[in-house]
Amino acid sequence: MTIYDYTATLENGETYSMEKYRGKVLVIVNTATKCGLAPQFEDLETIYETYHEKGLEVLGFPSNQFKQELSTSEEAGEACRLTYGVTFPMHEISKVNGDDANPIFSYLVKNTSGVLGSKIKWNFTKFLIDQEGNIVKRYAPKDSPKNMIEDINALLAKN
Repeated sequence: MTIYDYTATLENGETYSMEKYRGKVLVIVNTATKCGLAPQFEDLETIYETYHEKGLEVLGFPSNQFKQELSTSEEAGEACRLTYGVTFPMHEISKVNGDDANPIFSYLVKNTSGVLGSKIKWNFTKFLIDQEGNIVKRYAPKDSPKNMIEDINALLAKN
């Protein structure tokens, strides 16, 4: 299994196959607009703007599992755009842990582990995926998105 075997649903309810990102480098991140780490949206957006034309996609997945997200997917997406200037795709609010977790995050968690085990411990856990859909690295919530730049560049250089 790879990330391409899953579907995702955008904030507006539109569902698509992750297959559409085959050949792209992906950063998948669970987000929350009311989290103290929310300023990371700015760095994620800068990375998206800098590397998008070179083959990078950043995908934001809001989650209220840690009680720091707005009540609807649309509100969360709008807050990201208005407050942080986000232009990368934002998805529907979903859980990232447990039986009801978004299947994408179940897959990511099953195939990686963080400092305290595989479960996602907080908002802004970031996953880097290569052009073949393989998980390359997991970054902790407090890791700055800027810490991913060297790894992103290395993957993009493979094209």
